[in-house]
Amino acid sequence: MWVVSLFLPLLGTTLGSLAVFFAKDKINPKTQKLLLGFASGVMVAAGIWSLIMPSIELAEASLKEWAFVPAAIGFLLGIFVLLGMDEIIPHLHLNASRPEGKKADLTKTTMLVLAVAIHNIPEGAAMGAVLAGYLNENAMLNMAGVLSLAIGIAIQNIPEGAIISLPLLSEGTSKPKSFLIGVFTGILEPISAVLMIILIYFLEPILPYMLSFASGAMFYVVVEELIPEASEGEHSNLATIAFAIGFVLMMVLDVALG
Repeated sequence: MWVVSLFLPLLGTTLGSLAVFFAKDKINPKTQKLLLGFASGVMVAAGIWSLIMPSIELAEASLKEWAFVPAAIGFLLGIFVLLGMDEIIPHLHLNASRPEGKKADLTKTTMLVLAVAIHNIPEGAAMGAVLAGYLNENAMLNMAGVLSLAIGIAIQNIPEGAIISLPLLSEGTSKPKSFLIGVFTGILEPISAVLMIILIYFLEPILPYMLSFASGAMFYVVVEELIPEASEGEHSNLATIAFAIGFVLMMVLDVALG
Protein backbone atom coordinates (compact mmCIF):
# COMPACT_ATOMS: atom_id res chain seq x y z
CA MET A 1 0.00 0.00 0.00
CA TRP A 2 2.81 2.44 0.82
CA VAL A 3 4.27 1.94 -2.66
CA VAL A 4 0.92 3.00 -4.14
CA SER A 5 0.91 6.17 -2.02
CA LEU A 6 4.42 6.96 -3.27
CA PHE A 7 3.16 7.19 -6.85
CA LEU A 8 -0.29 8.72 -6.23
CA PRO A 9 0.99 12.31 -6.71
CA LEU A 10 2.48 11.30 -10.08
CA LEU A 11 -0.89 9.79 -11.01
CA GLY A 12 -2.52 13.16 -10.34
CA THR A 13 -0.09 14.91 -12.67
CA THR A 14 -0.70 12.22 -15.31
CA LEU A 15 -4.48 12.63 -15.09
CA GLY A 16 -4.12 16.39 -15.49
CA SER A 17 -1.82 15.98 -18.48
CA LEU A 18 -4.42 13.76 -20.17
CA ALA A 19 -6.41 16.96 -20.72
CA VAL A 20 -4.58 17.41 -24.03
CA PHE A 21 -6.52 14.46 -25.45
CA PHE A 22 -9.96 15.65 -24.29
CA ALA A 23 -10.07 19.37 -23.40
CA LYS A 24 -10.46 22.14 -25.97
CA ASP A 25 -8.17 24.70 -24.44
CA LYS A 26 -8.27 24.74 -20.63
CA ILE A 27 -9.75 23.05 -17.60
CA ASN A 28 -13.28 24.13 -16.61
CA PRO A 29 -12.93 27.06 -14.12
CA LYS A 30 -15.53 25.66 -11.71
CA THR A 31 -13.88 22.24 -11.76
CA GLN A 32 -10.49 23.82 -11.17
CA LYS A 33 -11.78 25.79 -8.18
CA LEU A 34 -13.32 22.66 -6.67
CA LEU A 35 -10.09 20.70 -7.15
CA LEU A 36 -7.87 23.47 -5.76
CA GLY A 37 -10.16 24.11 -2.79
CA PHE A 38 -10.46 20.42 -1.92
CA ALA A 39 -6.72 19.86 -2.31
CA SER A 40 -6.01 22.88 -0.09
CA GLY A 41 -8.23 21.51 2.66
CA VAL A 42 -6.68 18.06 2.42
CA MET A 43 -3.13 19.41 2.47
CA VAL A 44 -3.75 21.73 5.44
CA ALA A 45 -5.30 18.88 7.44
CA ALA A 46 -2.48 16.53 6.45
CA GLY A 47 0.09 19.20 7.28
CA ILE A 48 -1.29 19.43 10.82
CA TRP A 49 -2.25 15.86 11.72
CA SER A 50 0.21 13.93 9.54
CA LEU A 51 3.24 16.19 9.86
CA ILE A 52 3.22 18.81 12.66
CA MET A 53 1.63 16.71 15.39
CA PRO A 54 3.84 13.65 14.77
CA SER A 55 6.86 15.97 14.71
CA ILE A 56 6.02 17.28 18.20
CA GLU A 57 5.17 13.82 19.56
CA LEU A 58 8.43 12.36 18.24
CA ALA A 59 10.44 15.08 19.98
CA GLU A 60 8.67 14.76 23.34
CA ALA A 61 10.76 11.80 24.50
CA SER A 62 14.05 13.69 24.29
CA LEU A 63 13.05 17.36 24.54
CA LYS A 64 10.02 17.12 26.87
CA GLU A 65 8.49 20.62 27.28
CA TRP A 66 10.72 21.87 24.45
CA ALA A 67 9.23 19.37 21.99
CA PHE A 68 7.82 22.22 19.92
CA VAL A 69 11.32 23.38 18.91
CA PRO A 70 11.92 20.95 15.99
CA ALA A 71 8.39 21.59 14.71
CA ALA A 72 8.85 25.37 14.85
CA ILE A 73 12.31 25.32 13.27
CA GLY A 74 11.36 22.86 10.55
CA PHE A 75 8.10 24.64 9.69
CA LEU A 76 9.74 28.04 9.34
CA LEU A 77 12.59 26.52 7.36
CA GLY A 78 10.09 24.96 4.96
CA ILE A 79 8.36 28.32 4.49
CA PHE A 80 11.56 30.27 3.88
CA VAL A 81 13.11 27.66 1.55
CA LEU A 82 10.07 27.86 -0.74
CA LEU A 83 10.01 31.63 -0.39
CA GLY A 84 13.60 31.66 -1.64
CA MET A 85 12.68 29.31 -4.48
CA ASP A 86 9.89 31.67 -5.55
CA GLU A 87 12.41 34.50 -5.77
CA ILE A 88 14.32 32.43 -8.33
CA ILE A 89 11.48 30.56 -10.03
CA PRO A 90 8.37 32.31 -11.40
CA HIS A 91 5.09 31.84 -9.52
CA LEU A 92 2.71 29.30 -11.05
CA HIS A 93 -0.30 31.60 -11.08
CA LEU A 94 1.68 34.40 -12.71
CA ASN A 95 2.72 32.08 -15.51
CA ALA A 96 -0.76 30.80 -16.31
CA SER A 97 -1.50 33.77 -18.58
CA ARG A 98 0.07 33.82 -22.01
CA PRO A 99 1.99 36.87 -23.24
CA GLU A 100 1.90 38.22 -26.76
CA GLY A 101 4.13 36.72 -29.41
CA LYS A 102 5.24 33.20 -30.30
CA LYS A 103 8.74 33.58 -28.94
CA ALA A 104 7.45 34.87 -25.63
CA ASP A 105 5.02 31.93 -25.44
CA LEU A 106 7.82 29.40 -25.76
CA THR A 107 9.93 31.13 -23.14
CA LYS A 108 6.99 31.47 -20.78
CA THR A 109 6.01 27.82 -21.13
CA THR A 110 9.58 26.66 -20.59
CA MET A 111 9.70 28.69 -17.37
CA LEU A 112 6.35 27.22 -16.32
CA VAL A 113 7.54 23.65 -16.88
CA LEU A 114 10.64 24.39 -14.79
CA ALA A 115 8.58 26.06 -12.06
CA VAL A 116 6.12 23.18 -11.70
CA ALA A 117 8.86 20.55 -11.80
CA ILE A 118 10.93 22.21 -9.06
CA HIS A 119 7.87 23.02 -6.92
CA ASN A 120 7.14 19.29 -6.93
CA ILE A 121 10.37 18.56 -5.03
CA PRO A 122 9.17 19.70 -1.56
CA GLU A 123 5.87 17.88 -2.11
CA GLY A 124 7.81 14.70 -2.83
CA ALA A 125 9.96 15.38 0.22
CA ALA A 126 6.81 15.60 2.33
CA MET A 127 5.71 12.19 1.09
CA GLY A 128 9.17 10.81 1.78
CA ALA A 129 9.25 12.16 5.35
CA VAL A 130 5.88 10.63 6.24
CA LEU A 131 6.71 7.34 4.55
CA ALA A 132 10.06 7.19 6.33
CA GLY A 133 8.33 7.48 9.68
CA TYR A 134 5.75 4.88 8.70
CA LEU A 135 8.38 2.43 7.41
CA ASN A 136 10.32 2.88 10.65
CA GLU A 137 7.16 1.62 12.38
CA ASN A 138 6.69 4.85 14.27
CA ALA A 139 3.36 4.84 16.12
CA MET A 140 2.74 8.52 15.37
CA LEU A 141 2.79 7.95 11.60
CA ASN A 142 0.16 5.61 10.16
CA MET A 143 -1.06 4.61 6.72
CA ALA A 144 -4.11 6.88 7.04
CA GLY A 145 -1.81 9.89 7.35
CA VAL A 146 0.32 8.68 4.45
CA LEU A 147 -2.71 8.22 2.20
CA SER A 148 -4.32 11.53 3.16
CA LEU A 149 -1.15 13.38 2.26
CA ALA A 150 -0.73 11.46 -1.00
CA ILE A 151 -4.36 12.09 -2.01
CA GLY A 152 -4.11 15.81 -1.28
CA ILE A 153 -0.95 16.22 -3.35
CA ALA A 154 -2.40 14.09 -6.16
CA ILE A 155 -5.57 16.21 -6.39
CA GLN A 156 -3.51 19.40 -6.42
CA ASN A 157 -1.38 17.97 -9.24
CA ILE A 158 -4.35 17.44 -11.57
CA PRO A 159 -4.73 21.12 -12.56
CA GLU A 160 -0.93 21.48 -12.58
CA GLY A 161 -0.65 18.73 -15.20
CA ALA A 162 -3.25 20.51 -17.33
CA ILE A 163 -1.53 23.89 -16.88
CA ILE A 164 1.63 22.36 -18.35
CA SER A 165 0.29 20.24 -21.20
CA LEU A 166 -2.43 22.52 -22.62
CA PRO A 167 -0.18 25.55 -23.38
CA LEU A 168 2.30 23.21 -25.11
CA LEU A 169 -0.50 21.85 -27.26
CA SER A 170 -1.68 25.34 -28.20
CA GLU A 171 1.87 26.19 -29.35
CA GLY A 172 1.88 23.33 -31.85
CA THR A 173 3.46 20.55 -29.80
CA SER A 174 1.88 17.19 -30.57
CA LYS A 175 -0.62 15.74 -28.11
CA PRO A 176 1.58 12.77 -27.11
CA LYS A 177 4.61 15.00 -26.56
CA SER A 178 2.60 17.58 -24.59
CA PHE A 179 1.25 14.76 -22.43
CA LEU A 180 4.70 13.27 -21.80
CA ILE A 181 6.22 16.63 -20.85
CA GLY A 182 3.37 17.17 -18.38
CA VAL A 183 3.97 13.74 -16.85
CA PHE A 184 7.72 14.40 -16.70
CA THR A 185 7.20 17.35 -14.32
CA GLY A 186 5.64 14.94 -11.81
CA ILE A 187 8.45 12.37 -11.90
CA LEU A 188 10.53 14.49 -9.52
CA GLU A 189 8.02 13.80 -6.74
CA PRO A 190 8.63 10.05 -6.24
CA ILE A 191 12.35 10.63 -6.84
CA SER A 192 12.60 13.28 -4.10
CA ALA A 193 10.41 11.10 -1.84
CA VAL A 194 12.81 8.17 -2.17
CA LEU A 195 15.81 10.43 -1.52
CA MET A 196 14.12 11.74 1.64
CA ILE A 197 13.43 8.19 2.83
CA ILE A 198 17.10 7.28 2.32
CA LEU A 199 18.28 10.44 4.13
CA ILE A 200 16.07 9.81 7.16
CA TYR A 201 17.06 6.12 7.22
CA PHE A 202 20.67 7.14 7.87
CA LEU A 203 19.83 10.20 9.99
CA GLU A 204 16.72 9.19 11.93
CA PRO A 205 17.02 11.96 14.59
CA ILE A 206 16.23 14.58 11.92
CA LEU A 207 12.78 13.06 11.28
CA PRO A 208 10.88 15.59 13.48
CA TYR A 209 12.59 18.45 11.63
CA MET A 210 11.89 16.92 8.21
CA LEU A 211 8.23 16.33 9.01
CA SER A 212 7.69 19.95 10.05
CA PHE A 213 9.83 21.16 7.14
CA ALA A 214 7.50 19.31 4.77
CA SER A 215 4.50 20.85 6.52
CA GLY A 216 5.90 24.35 6.14
CA ALA A 217 6.62 23.75 2.46
CA MET A 218 3.10 22.47 1.88
CA PHE A 219 1.48 25.34 3.76
CA TYR A 220 3.46 27.74 1.61
CA VAL A 221 2.17 26.08 -1.56
CA VAL A 222 -1.41 26.25 -0.26
CA VAL A 223 -1.26 29.90 0.82
CA GLU A 224 0.87 31.20 -2.04
CA GLU A 225 -0.41 29.15 -4.98
CA LEU A 226 -3.59 27.17 -4.41
CA ILE A 227 -5.79 29.57 -2.44
CA PRO A 228 -5.08 32.62 -4.66
CA GLU A 229 -5.93 30.54 -7.75
CA ALA A 230 -9.07 29.15 -6.15
CA SER A 231 -10.27 32.56 -4.93
CA GLU A 232 -9.69 34.45 -8.18
CA GLY A 233 -12.73 35.56 -10.21
CA GLU A 234 -16.25 34.18 -9.85
CA HIS A 235 -17.48 31.13 -7.94
CA SER A 236 -14.80 31.38 -5.24
CA ASN A 237 -17.42 30.07 -2.80
CA LEU A 238 -17.08 26.68 -4.51
CA ALA A 239 -13.43 26.57 -3.48
CA THR A 240 -14.33 27.52 0.11
CA ILE A 241 -16.90 24.74 0.37
CA ALA A 242 -14.49 22.24 -1.21
CA PHE A 243 -11.77 23.35 1.22
CA ALA A 244 -14.02 22.67 4.20
CA ILE A 245 -15.01 19.25 2.87
CA GLY A 246 -11.40 18.30 2.11
CA PHE A 247 -10.17 19.47 5.52
CA VAL A 248 -12.87 17.64 7.51
CA LEU A 249 -12.61 14.49 5.41
CA MET A 250 -8.86 14.16 5.86
CA MET A 251 -9.02 15.13 9.54
CA VAL A 252 -11.58 12.39 10.17
CA LEU A 253 -9.60 9.89 8.07
CA ASP A 254 -6.35 10.61 9.87
CA VAL A 255 -7.76 10.71 13.41
CA ALA A 256 -10.36 7.94 13.15
CA LEU A 257 -8.12 5.46 11.37
CA GLY A 258 -5.03 6.41 13.36
